[in-house]
Amino acid sequence: MFSISGTMPAPHWSSHGTVLATLVLILLVTPARATPGREHDPDLSDCPNLVAPEGSKLVLHAYAEGVQIYRWDGTAWRFVAPEALLFADARGKGVVGIHYAGPTWEARRGSRVTGRVLERYTPATNAIPWLLLEATSSEGPGIFHRVSFIQRLNTVGGLAPTLPGGFVGAVARVPYTAEYYFYRTRP
Repeated sequence: MFSISGTMPAPHWSSHGTVLATLVLILLVTPARATPGREHDPDLSDCPNLVAPEGSKLVLHAYAEGVQIYRWDGTAWRFVAPEALLFADARGKGVVGIHYAGPTWEARRGSRVTGRVLERYTPATNAIPWLLLEATSSEGPGIFHRVSFIQRLNTVGGLAPTLPGGFVGAVARVPYTAEYYFYRTRP
């Protein structure tokens, strides 16, 4: 369920259509449940370290489909970057942005947020971990303006290949899906 090549294209809007065309995911995702009192926030009672800080307001819930990119260094697969489209709903309707190295999320209309990982949780051994990230920068007016925290939840796939690469520099593009929750802590 992944492809391997010797080169990695730079992320841009037009390359993402081909990523989606190659995705074939059969696994199901169990959606997060709402937390009492914060009806739109995910239920993270099993992993409280991923809860957005008190006073955070959920401003966007997006669904991602894409790939996790890895490069073979001769001894191991090393993570390079994500490459995904962000959708307004779970059916893949309404593209709201893209996700790429940084990690960075960029809206179609230009706002952008970059984050760094604060916490990890691994609920399944066959998927990339769930994350809580803190924004390190936020640019431009729009949906990512003033975003302070990001959660990556309900992940499916995306793990590095288990077999070695055929040559140093080989690139593996492993399909994944996830839900991203974006929060603001200031008005």
